[in-house]
Amino acid sequence: MLRLGLAFVSLGLLLPAAGAGTTASGLRGHVTLSPAGPVCIEGEACTKPARGVLLTFRRDGRVRASVRTTQDGTYRVLLRPGRYAVFAPGVRIGTGVAPPTVRVLADRIARVDLEIDTGIQ
Repeated sequence: MLRLGLAFVSLGLLLPAAGAGTTASGLRGHVTLSPAGPVCIEGEACTKPARGVLLTFRRDGRVRASVRTTQDGTYRVLLRPGRYAVFAPGVRIGTGVAPPTVRVLADRIARVDLEIDTGIQ
C-alpha cells in the first residue's frame, strides 16, 4: 500500500513540470483604417475595421508569421517571445502601421490594437 501512495505522489510532482512552458505566446487585437474618409465629422467615427488585411510580423529581417484580419478587423497570431516589426503589405497606406513594432511576452497572448494610416488627408 505504501508503494502505491508513493507512485501517486511522484506522478503528481511530475505532471506540473511536464506541462510547464506550454502556454502560447502571441498577440490579438483590433485593426482599424484611419482616417476612413476624406472628411471626419465631429461626433462620428473616423475609422473603420480593417477587413481582410494581411499583417506580417518580421524579426531579424525575416517574416516570422502572417495573419489576415477578420470581417470585424480582429486578428490573432501565435509568435515566439521578442520584438517584431509589423507590416500590412499590399495595402495602400500613408505612414504605415502603428505601432510599427510590437513586443511579445512569454506565455501570454497580449492585446495590441493596430491602426493603418490610409494616407487620406
